[in-house]
Amino acid sequence: MTTTSEVQTPLPEPEAPARGPALRTLRAVAVPAQLTLVSCLFSGVPVPDAVMLGGRLLLLVLLCAEAYVWLRLRRLGLSRRESLARLVPERVARYVAHEARILASLVRWVVRRPHGVGEADGVFPHARDQAAMMYGLTFVCVAETVALSFLLARWPVVHAVLLVVDVYTVLFVLGMHAAAVTRPHVLAGDVLRVRHAAHVDIRIPLARITSIRRESLFTHTKKDGELNLPIGSQTSLTLGLTEPVNAPKLLGAPRPVRVIRLHADDPKSLYDAVTRARAASTPAPAPQDAD
Repeated sequence: MTTTSEVQTPLPEPEAPARGPALRTLRAVAVPAQLTLVSCLFSGVPVPDAVMLGGRLLLLVLLCAEAYVWLRLRRLGLSRRESLARLVPERVARYVAHEARILASLVRWVVRRPHGVGEADGVFPHARDQAAMMYGLTFVCVAETVALSFLLARWPVVHAVLLVVDVYTVLFVLGMHAAAVTRPHVLAGDVLRVRHAAHVDIRIPLARITSIRRESLFTHTKKDGELNLPIGSQTSLTLGLTEPVNAPKLLGAPRPVRVIRLHADDPKSLYDAVTRARAASTPAPAPQDAD
């Protein structure tokens, strides 16, 4: 009697649904339709009730479709972050995350809780030299908001919309400065973390730093492989790297760089700290045996 053992191959896991053609088509129709209706309402163009009802139903269908895809992704075992990456285009997600970091920086600025300095060996602020410019720009935005409020008082809808935009602009300007204040450069272990506002956050291993020099520059030319992070149009330190590190752009496009120019309120302290850390991390040469 012979027995045969059957080898069962595992069934392939079901593929998580992505943004299919139906959802993309629905977005392509619903989003421009909503923008058109909003533009008509703001400009005073009369919109028939049937068109308004159709626009609301279209928006409701879009929200239900998005919720349905979200639930399917979650049921297939994807995490919230993975589900969001499947559902939302990467550029949109990165832009929203950037705006969220700006607003979160305002809260951190008020409560005086810097970001990412918990286990740091050295913290190096870099926002001091832009404070006067940012406060002046904020004052201009506030003055513009007040002036437009008086000029547009006769058009309440337009006044309300522009008031929201102007208030958000003021918060955004303050948030950019708050991000610079609450996200300083950080030296932790054998990694230098270089940051700029809320959109640049680069971790550079000290082993990749081939040179660091103090030089004050007030003009910068864009070149491939170089990254300039001026504060108040000034950089005070230049890092040279043995191999490129990725400094992605705002919407996620890769940007390999081998030269980074940055600024610090006390460039000497940052220079000395990096120099000491590099010396400590470099192994001493082995002694040679005498003949």
